[in-house]
Amino acid sequence: MANFIPAGDGGHTGWRAAVQKLGGNLAGMVIPNIGAFIAWGLLTALFIPTGWLPNEELSSMVGPMIINLLPILIGYTGGRLVHGQRGAVIGAVATVGVIVGASIPMFLGAMIIGPLAAWILKKIDGVLDPITPPGFEMLIGNFSLGISGLLMAILGFLGVGPIVNSFSDVLGAGVQALIDTGLLPLASILVEPAKILFLNNAINHGVLAPIGVVQAEEMGKSIMFMLETNPGPGLGILVAFWLAGNNVLRGSAPGAIIIHFLGGIHEIYFPYVLLRPVLVLAAIAGGATGVATFLVTGVGLVATPSPGSIFAYLAVTPPGNHFGVLLGILLSATVSFLVAWVILKASKGGDDDLEAAKAQSKSMKTGGAE
Repeated sequence: MANFIPAGDGGHTGWRAAVQKLGGNLAGMVIPNIGAFIAWGLLTALFIPTGWLPNEELSSMVGPMIINLLPILIGYTGGRLVHGQRGAVIGAVATVGVIVGASIPMFLGAMIIGPLAAWILKKIDGVLDPITPPGFEMLIGNFSLGISGLLMAILGFLGVGPIVNSFSDVLGAGVQALIDTGLLPLASILVEPAKILFLNNAINHGVLAPIGVVQAEEMGKSIMFMLETNPGPGLGILVAFWLAGNNVLRGSAPGAIIIHFLGGIHEIYFPYVLLRPVLVLAAIAGGATGVATFLVTGVGLVATPSPGSIFAYLAVTPPGNHFGVLLGILLSATVSFLVAWVILKASKGGDDDLEAAKAQSKSMKTGGAE
């Protein structure tokens, strides 16, 4: 990906295209850096005081990674998507301002300031490049980036960082209120449909993960890491297609199950939901069941399981939490399967063109732009 996804046109305008485009762009900043998230997650799971191999010296790397490295990587990648290597550099510089200007991990702040800084530099380069005298390209190019980067870092420090920090505090207070009242499972009403719109990475890494990191630092684990990443709802839907779908879908479902549950690529089941949009009810029911189970059993993860594979889940599950985690995944898969099975049985004879659904899913992922 060399550029951000352009806005949709024609029949793809409106709020849906805008939301999908936003989700695609945010995912484009996170997905290339998943390996770094895995490294941090394994480091956390192993060496923090409640981890499998507690080690005070090695666990000292956990904080710098989540506070500094991961946001800078996101800001760097976002800048690169907008304006190549120069955009990547200014995106990283500006992200440092956001990091220092806040007290929580600035994933969302990096997603904002990185592309913004690169876009501004791109406009500046568009003005300066045509009028730069021969031989002065390096001088003017470096100083324009340096001065712009300084100003964007100051903007991040004084503006973006504190604003995102306050926004996260409000979200955190709201989430805590849902936890205290036992209403957190209702979050699935928003999370599960948003995943089908390819906002999964934006929701997980932009909103839930920063809240989860704060909770994990205080309590050694957080349920926030599990709201979007639970593979149970998708697994139940795919098993329902395997057992109750037509012959073509039955043949493709087992492979999709392996990719989804073992590989952690949740997007594989989205086309199946698009075949029967009402199946989003199965995803919501399964997701809410999983969250309720996690709440009742008091479990959490020490880091985000990226990708959302059962192996990643087990890798970041702290000691003593495996029963509740596995039970939540099992029950969420069971509930989503039962709801999806009933829906599929009741809608026999409908349109089961999986290839068309995959094409639609791909179009949605790119915001309708080819």
